[in-house]
Amino acid sequence: MPFAIALWQTTSPEGSDDTAFAAIDAALRAAAVQGAVTLVAPEIYLPGYNQPDIPARAQPRGGPWHQRLAALTRQHGCGIVIGYAERDGDHVYNSAVAIDATGREISHYRKIQLFGPREKSIYAPGNAVSTFDLNGIRTAMLICYDVEFAHLNRTLAAQGTRLLLVPTANPEPNTHVSRLVVPAHAINHGLTIAYANYCGTEGDITYCGTSIIAAPDAAILGMAGTTETLIVTDIARQPDPALLQTQLTDFRPV
Repeated sequence: MPFAIALWQTTSPEGSDDTAFAAIDAALRAAAVQGAVTLVAPEIYLPGYNQPDIPARAQPRGGPWHQRLAALTRQHGCGIVIGYAERDGDHVYNSAVAIDATGREISHYRKIQLFGPREKSIYAPGNAVSTFDLNGIRTAMLICYDVEFAHLNRTLAAQGTRLLLVPTANPEPNTHVSRLVVPAHAINHGLTIAYANYCGTEGDITYCGTSIIAAPDAAILGMAGTTETLIVTDIARQPDPALLQTQLTDFRPV
């Protein structure tokens, strides 16, 4: 049975909610027309990953950003997975939310592996992974740097995860993450991984694009270049059984 997801590579809205939601509206409309169950957007898309005033702009879970997202998913009949700056009391988190096509929040995640001194100075780290059902498939979210850590992929695979949705803000020159790391983790842990990056420039960061969807046999189901792209791919294909790995069951701790 077909199961299409949309991978949205786009530029940062640079702190403008009007720009962000106009772009989300258009992307959801296009994804829905092509039959996507959900759209995967970049990391901290709200308000933009490299904005100077993240703590002041951060919003609570379920706040105005989420309400507007829920209205758009209901309108277009397509879910969304998107990164945002979450305010929770005195703490700010690098978070992602999954909202389904009815406007219901189905999962929420806080980035565990913070990248570099800037992220560590702004955000508190998350401390838990979680899985959820998406179209009958056990699914989870990680955020950018998280997906490079084998133990997180292994933990989720051991919990039955088969689909991993990853909002990302990966700068140049780190195209090796898309080309090598994501497909390697996909085949080693039996996962389909959708990794949605920015493109273009935001402040002093130039993003490398190359968003990717990799299958459990390391097949590349879709890969972007360095410009704005919407990739809609049916991930229900059967992987090559000769390439499927058994590392999860074979692993022997030492």
